[in-house]
Amino acid sequence: MLKVLTHSWPLLMGVMLLMVGNGIQGTLLGIRGNVEGFTTYQLSYVMSAYFVGFLFGSWAAPKMIRQVGDVRVFAALGSLISAILVIYPVFPDWIVWSALRVLAGFCFSGIYITAESWINNTASNETRGQALSAYMIVQMLGIIASQVLLNIPDPTGFALFIVPSVLVSLAFMPILLAPTPAPAFDSTRRLGFAELFRISPLGCAGMLLTGGVFSAMFGMASVWGAQAGLDVREISIFVGALYVGGLVLQYPIGFLSDRMDRRMLIMGLSAVAAVVMLFATFLALPFVALIVVAVLLGGITNPVYALLIAYTNDFLPREQMAAASAGLIFLNGFGAIFGPLITGWMMETVGPHGFFLFIGILYVGLAAYALYRMSRRAAPAVTGAFRGVTQGASPLAVGAVLDKAAKS
Repeated sequence: MLKVLTHSWPLLMGVMLLMVGNGIQGTLLGIRGNVEGFTTYQLSYVMSAYFVGFLFGSWAAPKMIRQVGDVRVFAALGSLISAILVIYPVFPDWIVWSALRVLAGFCFSGIYITAESWINNTASNETRGQALSAYMIVQMLGIIASQVLLNIPDPTGFALFIVPSVLVSLAFMPILLAPTPAPAFDSTRRLGFAELFRISPLGCAGMLLTGGVFSAMFGMASVWGAQAGLDVREISIFVGALYVGGLVLQYPIGFLSDRMDRRMLIMGLSAVAAVVMLFATFLALPFVALIVVAVLLGGITNPVYALLIAYTNDFLPREQMAAASAGLIFLNGFGAIFGPLITGWMMETVGPHGFFLFIGILYVGLAAYALYRMSRRAAPAVTGAFRGVTQGASPLAVGAVLDKAAKS
């Protein structure tokens, strides 16, 4: 690991600053939108727009990188993000914010792909898995740290928009000034969706459902908090707890998944999440209990995402794993577009607890479908190819991590 940090610290430091800048953005817009008088449904469009841009960026960014190179794409998208972050408070209009969020999602998608290809290509075969695991841990730590910043300045002013803009600008200094040359970009192909569904119906359906869970959870958590009457400090703690749960429970669940039928684990975790969401929906929980809910929800959602990828890979030869991961991540991103929209509609219809109700319904669906699939065929031989991966990682990084896991 020390060797990895020696070679990759500029990239990892840059990614950390990027995630602090990106992590504060979603929470802050939910809080500020409430101050500006946006409706819950209007804010759901704002949050959903990011995932539209992210999905489009995952398709367009590799073409841009091949045409003009990593460094130019990196610098151009980074400059655009810095500008977007300071434009939000200048034009407090939900339609303008939605358009800006599409651009932000597109830019961050391209930046992640560039950074991950850089790390993937500069690491050796012996250190690649460690380097990409460190990258994903840094992503989570950056987002957790971003929630602390919400408690420093007043969210009704300009400072909280300027701070992430500066952090994003600074993030490119260690990356672009690093002595490591930019790598040759190697994009990841996809399996056809029909073939992918034939290989793993649970993997495909599960990724669509968890996309909705993920985007509702992280896109609308601050909107729910503001509507439920939480203050800025409490909202930041709640959102931070979602990521802490994902960081802490990822590896214990992964350890179990390599020693049992992954479908059983997916079903069990989904059922637990559904029950937790049921309690949060119908009981007036104190804030301490809400933090426990957040830790469990984040701690289940991130591992289930990785479990679905690993389960699909159990049916595949190693050379097809990266392509399958690309298709699954696309399905997850497509499902993510609709999560905030439906959550916003439910919160408008039944009140703030529609946030938990929607996530609970999705987990009921996933648990039921996993149980159904267990009745349709026997469990595959477990490859051991579970690795902790985040929803923000591109197909390039996920494919490389799982390829390394399959070899080990």
